[in-house]
Amino acid sequence: MIQRIQTLYLLIVAALLVVMLFVPLAWFASEAGAFNLYAFSLQSADGSIAQSTVYLGILIVLSAALPLLPIFLYRRRLLQIRLCVVEMVFLVGTVIMEAIYYFLSRRVFSELALHNQGFKPAIALPIVALFFTFLAVRAIFRDEMLVRSADRIR
Repeated sequence: MIQRIQTLYLLIVAALLVVMLFVPLAWFASEAGAFNLYAFSLQSADGSIAQSTVYLGILIVLSAALPLLPIFLYRRRLLQIRLCVVEMVFLVGTVIMEAIYYFLSRRVFSELALHNQGFKPAIALPIVALFFTFLAVRAIFRDEMLVRSADRIR
């Protein structure tokens, strides 16, 4: 149901993760050139792929698709909560995979004499999405408590 606040939270989570698929997460610069870490690859400035990060991309796609499912399961609030918890696990896994691929990509350039690296703001999007997923779980739980209290009155 669109009018519930948790629907808005879950749509924000999905939008943040879709954005993450297309923007660079980190950058690396060396005498070999400039490289950007994307969801599916480590690419040079000319677009050639230096390292594949397909597993990170697949995890981000799953994390982006999963929040859309509880929106349509509005009558089954406990299942919504479980799916949101699974989403939170996926998001924590995404943060861990980002760290792993960042340090693996960093290792590619470590033997070069001059190299710099840094993060782009998009690397923090899973943490923001984790916060919005937590807010959605809280709102769904509040709805469940409201329904249970209404059942008790009847």
